[in-house]
Amino acid sequence: MIHLYTTTSCISCRKAKAWLEKHQIDYIERNLSYEPITEDEIKTNLSMTEKGTDEIISTRSKIPQKLNIEIDALSLQSLYDLIKSHPFILKRPIIIQDHKIMQIGYKEEEIRAFIPRKLRSLTMTEQAVIGDY
Repeated sequence: MIHLYTTTSCISCRKAKAWLEKHQIDYIERNLSYEPITEDEIKTNLSMTEKGTDEIISTRSKIPQKLNIEIDALSLQSLYDLIKSHPFILKRPIIIQDHKIMQIGYKEEEIRAFIPRKLRSLTMTEQAVIGDY
């Protein structure tokens, strides 16, 4: 199952939702504007990153400046607390499938990884056939 973390005002989140719906891929949306992220979810998401906080924390967020904090200097618990109290510090959307595949942000060329393998190969075959005409 795909879990989609969004916020109400996020244009990329709306694009990701539209893409998943267009491809008839079921997902569970978690709007962080209304449903706070849990510490366990933060830990899971961080464990799936390759670059740690650089991958999920928005560099455009003004929250660290307002709070006068350095993200890299925070203890893990302080980081969890910061994200729980300020979820808009996260890059969005966050798309996770079965705790195996994670994509941060909407990138159309990368989101195709969420199409089931059978459908991906079928889609590629259909495109090849269409291209022959």
